[in-house]
Amino acid sequence: MRIRPYCPEDLDGVLSLWNTSVNAGEVVYRPLDKAYFTTKFLENPSYTPRYALVAVLDAQVVGYIHGIVKTIFLPGETHQSTPGYVTVLFVNPAHRRMGIGTGLLRALLSLFREDGKTSVAVASSNPINLDWCVPGTPGHDHNNAPGVDIDCPGFPFFQRHGFVERHREVAMYLNLSDYHWAESVTEIRARLASDGIYTGPYDASLGYDYDPMCDHVQSEYWRSAISTEIEAWRTGTPCTDLRFLPNGKIPTGPRELIVATHQKKIVGFTGPVDLQESGRGFFTGICTDSEYERRGIATVLFNLLMQAFVEEGATFSTLFTGDTSHAQKLYQRTGFRVVRRFALMRKETL
Repeated sequence: MRIRPYCPEDLDGVLSLWNTSVNAGEVVYRPLDKAYFTTKFLENPSYTPRYALVAVLDAQVVGYIHGIVKTIFLPGETHQSTPGYVTVLFVNPAHRRMGIGTGLLRALLSLFREDGKTSVAVASSNPINLDWCVPGTPGHDHNNAPGVDIDCPGFPFFQRHGFVERHREVAMYLNLSDYHWAESVTEIRARLASDGIYTGPYDASLGYDYDPMCDHVQSEYWRSAISTEIEAWRTGTPCTDLRFLPNGKIPTGPRELIVATHQKKIVGFTGPVDLQESGRGFFTGICTDSEYERRGIATVLFNLLMQAFVEEGATFSTLFTGDTSHAQKLYQRTGFRVVRRFALMRKETL
């Protein structure tokens, strides 16, 4: 068995490994074809061929591992402060328990060490977002698997190799034909309005301040997400930042943000409103300024988003939240149910 860098001639072997695992129900990733591989891997701005490896036995590709490092950083991030990422690892079923997966992982970790990395992760901050399909649905998908599916063989494998579960995310799903706007949401929205808090689509020309909210929740991700969408409205051009796009597809124009505002500040937001080709209402996230919590702002914004999805023609929506997050109750009240759990894992010493 020999481990070497991936080359284009290996693609059929990689497709076979990936789709064999998908068809066996071992992983929930969407099936892989050449076009998807090209879009997700080769065309990703952070793609580095150095971190893609195959295991070859008797001229057959029997294992594949893909790793990546960030080249586009959030404020405060550097090459030294961010980990290397494991994206996927597959081994042919007939060649398992022969040390192939271990060999591939060790080879990748060695490359990360050579490039100055001190830790490695399987996490949602990976620059490559892999789509997966919700079991028991007609192909309803989600645009990102944020770690290791705890029901797949990879979970105990990474545990055995020193990866520690740092956080657990639950994947939630709603068939939008089952969504109904509750009268209680109307009442909460009216109460907020009486307190001077507007909830609804945001007019980017207002130029309201959102930095205090991002400072209070300590999130550079939300600051980047909001500024990206507002800049799109200011220039009349669509968002091109892959971190905030479903399947990396560039929208036809600026996308709508749904916000809560008070005294010329954005104190809560969700969106942007976007529709994937699969019919999924694309959920980036929801955020409320910590100084405005427990007023029902998140409840109103989230229901406005679901209503906007229905109006856009979405048929379903999926999202992730922390396994112990209070937000899970909000999503459940709206009709979402838990369909999968993913572990965000990290190994600190390479």
